[in-house]
Amino acid sequence: MTTVNLDHAWDLHPQVSVRPEPFGALLYHFGTRKLSFLKDRRLLAVVQALATASTARAACSAAGVDDGDLPRYGQALAVLVQSSMVVERTPSS
Repeated sequence: MTTVNLDHAWDLHPQVSVRPEPFGALLYHFGTRKLSFLKDRRLLAVVQALATASTARAACSAAGVDDGDLPRYGQALAVLVQSSMVVERTPSS
């Protein structure tokens, strides 16, 4: 399974809306009209932390993800990247 580079900066795609739910969250991409379900509240915390974290690893740390669980969260983020929900952050010009 593919994982994202946790040492890069990532963010939600600008056209993605997040709706927290008791089970986790719904992510809706207005551009592709895709819907994704996050069934893990900690993954929701990681996704929300991406906006202010310098790297995905820092976002995971901020969400309380242990080092042993990093590969699993890297895989989950990779699925979100493949569906265009999460994109690599580009440096500001």
